Amino acid sequence: MARTVIESASRTVVIGFDQPFCVIGERINPTGRKKLAADLEAGDFATVERDAVEQVACGAMALDVNAGVVYNSNPNPNETEPPLMRTMIELVQSLVDVPLVIDSSVPGALQAGLEVAKGRPLVNSVTGEDERMETVLPLAAKYNVPVVAISNDDTGISEDPDVRFAVAKRIVERAADHGIPAHDIVVDPLVMPVGAMATAGRQVFALVRRLREELGVNTTCGASNVSFGLPNRHGVNAAFLPMAIASGMTSAIMNPTRPVEMEAIRAANLLMNNDANGAAWIGFARVLEAVKAGTPYAEAATAAAAGASRRGGRRRGRA
Repeated sequence: MARTVIESASRTVVIGFDQPFCVIGERINPTGRKKLAADLEAGDFATVERDAVEQVACGAMALDVNAGVVYNSNPNPNETEPPLMRTMIELVQSLVDVPLVIDSSVPGALQAGLEVAKGRPLVNSVTGEDERMETVLPLAAKYNVPVVAISNDDTGISEDPDVRFAVAKRIVERAADHGIPAHDIVVDPLVMPVGAMATAGRQVFALVRRLREELGVNTTCGASNVSFGLPNRHGVNAAFLPMAIASGMTSAIMNPTRPVEMEAIRAANLLMNNDANGAAWIGFARVLEAVKAGTPYAEAATAAAAGASRRGGRRRGRA
């Protein structure tokens, strides 16, 4: 049974079929966030600091860190991303103790992040393009870290799930050539917007099952992609996530500050018997009670997390 181990300096998280669903916080990413991009170029990291602490308090088990800012002063990401990634990784891991996901399309930024990351981060990502595989896979092997494999290649993103499976299989096989085992590959099968492709949901559920059964790999996705362009997106996401979990998906890059989506995940963990004695569900129910009483969700989650920390302290172990 595949278990992908990621670590910070003080915490271990296991991504696996028999583990609680791994929520990877998506907020530290300037893509589509003009103010954050401008702040980062100006050297202002206040939003990054807030997003790091808030996402962990709200239930993120790992944090995605993306430094993809196109500077007005220098549009060359090969020059700007590596030092920014290094700074962001160092900052985030000084504030929170969860494992990190180093997210970049710039190899130099991945290298810079790996040089300063503590523990065992997850590298996001490698695609099925030969040049990308031969750049990222040796880097992952050198640092002995797991990697996200995205199911597209130089032909783009196929609407055919069989093609996306074939790309994933090719990446897993090429990774093995570099000494990277299948349990250190987390496949992103690429969730299509259901508003544009009516069969997108069924496609990804079937593809996740196939990836689990035939390749034995863990999976992830950008969860909000499924609802792109639709009204009440959080409702769609909250339905999608438990269905994906039941199909075998083991993690998602998502926004943990949305209570309806986190509620769906907590319930799915309980129903999949990945919540020992229902402790996480009971704790989350108390957070929701505080929210119903008028406390903002992030504030209620932060208070609950602080209480749990005081009771149990910090220890290395299953998150």
